[in-house]
Amino acid sequence: MTGVLRAGLIGLGSMGRNHARVLATLDGVELAGIVDPLGDRDGRAQGAPVLAGLDELLALGIDYAVVACPTALHEEVGLRLAAAGVCALIEKPLADSVEGARRFVDAFEARDLVAGVGHIERCNPALRSLRSRLEAGELGDVYQVVTRRQGPFPHRIADVGVVKDLATHDIDLTSWVTGQSYTSITAHTVSKSGRPHEDMVSAVGRLSDGTMVNHLVNWLSPLKERFTSVTGERGCFIADTLTADLTFHSNASVATEWEALRAFRGVSEGDMIRYAIPKREPLLVEHELFRDAVRGDSSDICTLRQGLRTVEVAAALLDSARSGRTVLCETGEPARHGR
Repeated sequence: MTGVLRAGLIGLGSMGRNHARVLATLDGVELAGIVDPLGDRDGRAQGAPVLAGLDELLALGIDYAVVACPTALHEEVGLRLAAAGVCALIEKPLADSVEGARRFVDAFEARDLVAGVGHIERCNPALRSLRSRLEAGELGDVYQVVTRRQGPFPHRIADVGVVKDLATHDIDLTSWVTGQSYTSITAHTVSKSGRPHEDMVSAVGRLSDGTMVNHLVNWLSPLKERFTSVTGERGCFIADTLTADLTFHSNASVATEWEALRAFRGVSEGDMIRYAIPKREPLLVEHELFRDAVRGDSSDICTLRQGLRTVEVAAALLDSARSGRTVLCETGEPARHGR
């Protein structure tokens, strides 16, 4: 597909307005229209026409659409886009049920349409650098991935709990940086804030190569934290995706002879490196990658099947929390780049 691509946006809420901002200035793309039944109350449409329904947007003639409406509406909107032959970038999670996600995949694959899921952590500079270093073997064998994603409740969320909204980030990024699939998950959830969905989850899992996984996710902490560590044969990488910083702590190589320091630093320590990495806005990178995929120039996106896999693991996590048992995850496609 050549020339300027005409893009549509569905949803002008807290995430949709950021999509509108990026689409309005994205090279090679024209923001043709935005669908939101509430209109543009805050002046975030970037000059694009705001429409009441999807039919009006499709009538404008678009090459692809960005779906940023509530999760419960993803399947309905996605199936209509597929039927119209329109490519789509869908905000995560792909759908609010495994069955809905599968119908999503089937609809787009049957028409051979480009579609992806907006798992934006794949575009975070720290995680992209971490993944490249793991692929290059800098850590050696990987033993464990630990993530912490904590903060206060975001009032934009009403239709899903913390597992589908936040933990799906950690499920996808863990598979993506390691190139492995989940094989089992054990989880506990609580609901302390009076809402109908869970607002805290603690999970332990295992990946297809035996790597251990730990996730702590909640909407109950006044501290906002986005932490990922990967421990392996040669040390530990730590990514802070709020600041897009990546550090490496190498295995101990120098004995600590000063006895008083041992209580604080251990009996030996290794080097610590903080990497200088380019820090571009992740949402802009995500849009550039999807634009290129629609053009046929790249396949460096989160595919629908990878998005489906994340929904399946999230469902297994919730099943484990309800049943109090470890749930086995069927072997699926690891979250690799399409290359």
